[in-house]
Amino acid sequence: MKVLVLGGGVVGVTTAYYLAYAGHEVTVVDRQSGPALETSFANAGEISPGYASPWAAPGIPVKAAKWLFMRHAPLILRPTLDPNMYRWLIQMLANCTSERYAVNKGRMVRLAEYSRDCLIALRQRTAIKYDERTKGTLQLFRTEAQLAGADKDIAVLRQDGVPFEVLDRDGCIRAEPALANVREKFVGGLRLPNDETGDCFKFTNALTSIAESLGVTFRFGVTIQGIERTGETVTGVRTDAGLFTADAYVAAMGSYTPLLLRTLGMRLPVYPVKGYSITAPVIDAARAPESTIMDETFKVAITRLGDRIRVGGMAEISGFSTDLPEARRGTLEHSVGDLFPGGGDLAAASFWSGLRPMTPDGTPVLGGTKLRNLWLNTGHGTLGWTMACGSASVLADLVSGRKPEIATDDLGLSRYAA
Repeated sequence: MKVLVLGGGVVGVTTAYYLAYAGHEVTVVDRQSGPALETSFANAGEISPGYASPWAAPGIPVKAAKWLFMRHAPLILRPTLDPNMYRWLIQMLANCTSERYAVNKGRMVRLAEYSRDCLIALRQRTAIKYDERTKGTLQLFRTEAQLAGADKDIAVLRQDGVPFEVLDRDGCIRAEPALANVREKFVGGLRLPNDETGDCFKFTNALTSIAESLGVTFRFGVTIQGIERTGETVTGVRTDAGLFTADAYVAAMGSYTPLLLRTLGMRLPVYPVKGYSITAPVIDAARAPESTIMDETFKVAITRLGDRIRVGGMAEISGFSTDLPEARRGTLEHSVGDLFPGGGDLAAASFWSGLRPMTPDGTPVLGGTKLRNLWLNTGHGTLGWTMACGSASVLADLVSGRKPEIATDDLGLSRYAA
């Protein structure tokens, strides 16, 4: 079957690879000059299935109100005139209940755990390299209230059989020795030993080469303009390089997917939530992290990527803006400088922002649509890197008419039908 994949980020490239591995003839179209040059370029670097959690959680509305007045706020709201922003916010608030949180986190962990297994299998099959480490994730709590608040996450982890460790100060230091220098800054942590880290940009570029060896064609520098349809069937995709046709089409354009589907009369509840990162060279390995630390106070991930430290996080709701305010850099520098002083050269750090395609309930939209040959693989929010391989494997199974290895009935667009 000929399949056209729209989007060349980590989700689009993994989708192309798994489709080609399943025996399909695949073409990828992307407006950028190469793979992973937008949201996948400099994300936090963590592959954290156990930490897969929706932003919509009990208590978030109250916390969000307080965060608006914090200097280093993890959530920033910059209102625009876009009605889709407010529709998305209302839907997100509706998911801020204990019941919805448990349901949403459960299915996110299910997909993320499966994705981690798919990545391990892919690594064994291809020997792909991307500054990978398999040393777990440590969610670091600066206050006793944060430590107590982890109970709801622990309940879901226990229910889904995900290994975890609740650590005191000394336990955190055993996992991340450099924290011994700032032991007074935190009270404990939640460690997820099966989580991994890696450079998403390096991975996506390496997988692009592997996919090409399987026959995948990549058309970079091609702007997608619209979708042609006849009745309930897609007949082609208009681009500035002409009409591309296939038997099946996969929309994996991240935050821009809803804009494309809107021309088909389809409403996809995905909205861009902007994140930031800095990448600094390591100058003292003994003071640098070993793996990933989630700073719960600032919602910032601090990750070791080879001889670099990647610091990423925050959620800014500001439409499609990709500007780089110095205040956001200041938050990232404050978090890493407070926990790992002297570990990286912050003065030499590069600064980046990307638009994460987020759904109101945190779960990506994965599966078919009302058009029989149009499929969706988007809406992964902050977890595109974590969920990419699993989502691609599921999508390849669905397109091929095979039953996926995990349940997928609650991952599709149909869950928003009401």
